[in-house]
Amino acid sequence: MKNFATLLLIFSISMTMVGCDPSKSVVTLASTTSTEDSGLFSVLAPAFEEDNPDYELRVIAVGTGEALELGRRKDADILLVHAPISEIEFIESGHGVNRKEVMRNDFVLLGPSDDPVGIASAADSIDALEMIAKAESDYVSRGDESGTHKKETSLWDEASVQPPFEGDWFISTGQGMGNSLTIASEKQAYILSDKATYLTRQDNLELSALFQGGSDLSNFYSVIEVTDASETEGAKAFSDWITSAAGKSVISGFGSDEFTEPLFIPTQE
Repeated sequence: MKNFATLLLIFSISMTMVGCDPSKSVVTLASTTSTEDSGLFSVLAPAFEEDNPDYELRVIAVGTGEALELGRRKDADILLVHAPISEIEFIESGHGVNRKEVMRNDFVLLGPSDDPVGIASAADSIDALEMIAKAESDYVSRGDESGTHKKETSLWDEASVQPPFEGDWFISTGQGMGNSLTIASEKQAYILSDKATYLTRQDNLELSALFQGGSDLSNFYSVIEVTDASETEGAKAFSDWITSAAGKSVISGFGSDEFTEPLFIPTQE
């Protein structure tokens, strides 16, 4: 099944190349479902292409774990991911270069508005997860090795009460942020989400932001150029652009009008 999934992914990438302008070099970017589901690339990609007319940006939206794997296989030229420990391992293994922080937002614990476990009054995020586990209240996990899943796993590792990871109340979807949020809403379950995806989808969800804030819920995104990629010059062009004043301007403006706050905050260097 894994080989079939890999072939299907490669086929999907190939199909996106059919309409490419032959006069432009295609830069393949593997990024997270959270950046895609939030709609960030609908403004980021056109802005990059306008400022860099020699390149066309193609985005593959997968979990961070799969994005890093695409980088290892040289199926992507550049990555935009959010799992710092895995990113450093990727660099140290020789698969990537020039890792730079791009932006941040926050993780938030969501759940039914009546908050049956009472996590809104938790001391911190770990306390909130412990309360959910003790009560065995329905909880949805992405379970897909994404950056959000890796963050969640690190929080569970610090908790004194561990979920069964297999059980009726602990639901592992193996899907992206958007689909996992829909499942959590339907089941009236708790879930950890990046704030940007939640805000862009909240009107279609019956979930409330119950616990947020705190340094342990900060969510940092970095750009990494893939070593010996097919389009190294284009990868560098994107890396330089997204960390420039032009790229930061696009990021800081995204969502401000609709949500009265940017969905992502550029990293200041």
